[in-house]
Amino acid sequence: MARVLRVARSSSLFSFGSRSYSASAEVSHASSPPPSFLNNGGARRDDVTKERNAQWVFLGCPGVGKGTYASRLSSLLGVPHIATGDLVREELASSGPLSQQLTEIVNQGKLVSDEIIVNLLSKRLEAGEAKGESGFILDGFPRTMRQAEILGDVTDIDLVVNLKLPEEVLVDKCLGRRTCNQCGKGFNIAHINLKGENGKPGISMDPLLPPSQCMSKLITRADDTEEVVKARLRIYNETSQPLEEYYRSKGKLMEFDLPGGIPESWPRLLEALRLDDYEEKQSAAA
Repeated sequence: MARVLRVARSSSLFSFGSRSYSASAEVSHASSPPPSFLNNGGARRDDVTKERNAQWVFLGCPGVGKGTYASRLSSLLGVPHIATGDLVREELASSGPLSQQLTEIVNQGKLVSDEIIVNLLSKRLEAGEAKGESGFILDGFPRTMRQAEILGDVTDIDLVVNLKLPEEVLVDKCLGRRTCNQCGKGFNIAHINLKGENGKPGISMDPLLPPSQCMSKLITRADDTEEVVKARLRIYNETSQPLEEYYRSKGKLMEFDLPGGIPESWPRLLEALRLDDYEEKQSAAA
């Protein structure tokens, strides 16, 4: 892993424009002060990409939507989206040497060990390097302080985005996840309507329903039971606090409270990341 990642180290930070940033919930829904390089402006994207592309990390509880937003940003910025959850599922499906061990871990709702995750990520980065990939958005890694320290020893992380939702919304979202066993696309049948209370806004999310041809082919992940989901959330919360503080102390953590589903959250996230203008320019050029 070290050999692969060191080639991506750079002293430059990936940031956007020179506009001032507001952490107001009415504007960005960011629940903490922005990372210093977002707050102070910085190099233009065209200048930075001469050296390398963005190297970002997405944090958040299981089911919060890391994969959804990381994938969208991956397409927008032209960098690979690497989800360690997908790497684990690919290994499970491969019947490889780790398959049986991973099956037991996943079905019990436990976190996969650092050694296994680092091994899988290293293989993925090596494959990407061979194809000429530059930059990355990591989804689900790091999850522990040890993983964060390994990552920090071998590469620069520009930004860590911590997505947040109330626990009851996370549980409902996880229990509503479905996958078409023919096309492989993911959907969600949960209809979220959480009323606001104690000064906190309500959250409403429409279900992401499949087309008619997929409706009869939907399957549920074996680990998406209420017991397992709550166990995953409990374990994540226990391990995430020092990780969040680690990146906060480095001025790289941006906490973002999702205001709703994709239609509400995506433009707010782009604004918080100073990418709203960039998406408009990309759309105009398309």
